[in-house]
Amino acid sequence: MSVFWFMSMLNLLILWEEPGTEAMTLNSRLLCQVSGRGASGGVHSHQRSRRSWVWNQFFVLEEFQGDEPLYVGKLHSDTDKGDGQVRYVLSGEGAMSIFSIDENTGDIHATKRLDREQQAYYTLRAQARDRRTNQLVEPESQFIIKVQDINDNEPKFLEGPYTARVAERSPIGTSVVTVLATDADDPTYGNSARLIYSILQGQPYFSVEPKTGVVRTALPDMDREVRDRYLLVVQAKDMIGQMGGLSGTTSITVMLTDVNDNPPRFPQSYQFRVSESVLVSAVVAKIKALDLDVGPNAELDYRIRDGDGAGTFSIITDQNTQEGLITVHKTLDFETKSSYMLRVEVSNRYVDARFLSAGPFSDTATVRLLVENVNEPPMFSAPVSQMVISEDAAVGTDVGSVSAHDPDSTNSPIRYSVDRESDVECYFNIDSHSGVITTARPLDRETVALHNISLLATESLDQSQVGKAVVLISVTDVNDNAPSFAVEYETFVCENTKPGQIIQTLSAVDRDEPEDGHHFLFSLTAEAAGNLNFTLRDNKDNTASVLTQHGGFLKRDQLVHFLPVVISDGSSPSLSSTNMLSIIVCTCDVTGNRRSCSHGTSPLLAVSLSTAATAGVLTCVLTLLGVVIVTVAVRHRKREPLTMDDERGIRENIVHYDDEGGGEEDTEAFDMLTLRHLNKTKPTHQDQDQNPQRLYSRTLEYRADKDRVFQEFIRDRLTVTQYSTMTVN
Repeated sequence: MSVFWFMSMLNLLILWEEPGTEAMTLNSRLLCQVSGRGASGGVHSHQRSRRSWVWNQFFVLEEFQGDEPLYVGKLHSDTDKGDGQVRYVLSGEGAMSIFSIDENTGDIHATKRLDREQQAYYTLRAQARDRRTNQLVEPESQFIIKVQDINDNEPKFLEGPYTARVAERSPIGTSVVTVLATDADDPTYGNSARLIYSILQGQPYFSVEPKTGVVRTALPDMDREVRDRYLLVVQAKDMIGQMGGLSGTTSITVMLTDVNDNPPRFPQSYQFRVSESVLVSAVVAKIKALDLDVGPNAELDYRIRDGDGAGTFSIITDQNTQEGLITVHKTLDFETKSSYMLRVEVSNRYVDARFLSAGPFSDTATVRLLVENVNEPPMFSAPVSQMVISEDAAVGTDVGSVSAHDPDSTNSPIRYSVDRESDVECYFNIDSHSGVITTARPLDRETVALHNISLLATESLDQSQVGKAVVLISVTDVNDNAPSFAVEYETFVCENTKPGQIIQTLSAVDRDEPEDGHHFLFSLTAEAAGNLNFTLRDNKDNTASVLTQHGGFLKRDQLVHFLPVVISDGSSPSLSSTNMLSIIVCTCDVTGNRRSCSHGTSPLLAVSLSTAATAGVLTCVLTLLGVVIVTVAVRHRKREPLTMDDERGIRENIVHYDDEGGGEEDTEAFDMLTLRHLNKTKPTHQDQDQNPQRLYSRTLEYRADKDRVFQEFIRDRLTVTQYSTMTVN
């Protein structure tokens, strides 16, 4: 009776859910199942004569929670006479664990609660066997028990909660986001999985399409600057939203993105104070306009529209802070102008054409700049001056003058001075009151051609205020240097040299710099003009050539020849110097290359009298000392001791030169007693070379007790003033 009752409730439930369709089909099936059960109970009898299975597809309702097993259906064979000879056997999915069968009647029951979402149907096999023989009375047959769905699962939003963005001021109906819910119930049966969407929170700003879940804007002109985010709650309900359906919800955070719908605005006019000593390009003021937009929509550009300070100041935009930075474009001077006015304009860098009708996206503001006075140092009329002075100017000669003034209104008196760090050797002075620059010591262009000195101007009332200027003083040239050999020549002549052969080409240098260039003249001294060994030829190109007069030079006759060369600079008045050229006799091969010139020594390089006169005389003395030793050993005679009465006469002829060459006048210093031998020997030939000023000398070793012998020999032989030729063997 309870089974019939349940089947009645099931029929009523199904008919209520979907009247006239699936319920009638199911009802007919259930009636077939009931009729099968009634047949086994004797209520009805089958008219079929052949033996066969009698059942249809079985259905069982999920989530049944009754106290007794749930009746599913009945298996029955027409061979079953109801006498207990037929035994029914069930196998397959869930047999004997979920489903049980009465082996006598064939009734099938569900012993456990079923869940369609876990398994929607079960496939089983049925057998009817003879109880005595256990033989099949019907072939094994397969059937299905389908779990019937009920609405036991609510919709779920698997991707929630959602975050969405939409531009502010979007028109009504602009799509924001699409939400999607799922229902685990059977979508093919009834309305348990048919969903309807609705908004529980977020109206009237947004709406949702009931069937698709598309969320759209519901109000126009939503302003981000007023409210920039909204929280929506969307519901999904099954059973097509009807009463009794299950529902699920999700949240949506909607953020309004910015559009450029707000122009920049200056909040005020501005006034700043600026020191007149501020450097050019320095930032002296900052202004900032307000823009309610954000990001690129709030990027600004500043520019100066007009004003009397438009050429003195400039403005740039700080891209990080969106401020306008006012900088100094020209030097400020309080005494010249003490205030400036600017009219500054600000505008959006990017403008949205959709909102141009809202008004101009720019604004202007007035900026007043007040220049503050500071105590400034004196200013020279020219920061850099150039002056010229001759190198032969006398001490105290005026070079030029400078002037400075106090730019402040106090107009303090100025005192001038030279910065001695720039004029360490004190070449110049300046009058502290007049600013006149004068020479303080002799000048030499060849030493310093350009003087770079710094002048200071100090306020008398405030000595901490010091101005500075640079004066470049060029020293012009005068002809005060004689020319000399360009290099120290090492000249040789081969023993087998032929007459007229060039053995040396001479060139000269002069520390002076004449405007039309150098024009050197070369000649021999008057004493050397009749030289029988060598001659000098001026090449007229600032060079000269030394040529041989004859051939057949012999080292044993004379190892070194000395040739005095006079070099004149050709200026007016002209300066000249005598330069001694040493020529050594060498043994050469057939090609003219030197093989040997002396016994392990090389000839003395040619030097001018102006730089080596003293060294030459000392060399001669040392050479003569060696000769004295030999002479004394040979003659074995003793003279009275030498006295140094004439020492002063000897010393006065040893002249020290520290200038650049004195020309022919230098030769007059060598008016000294000529050293010569008393013993006369017949020379091999007459030699017209000049007396050497420097000779190669050998290092002599002697004892202190022989000094008197040396003095006696020198005193005895310093009697003649000149001689023409000296032979060194």
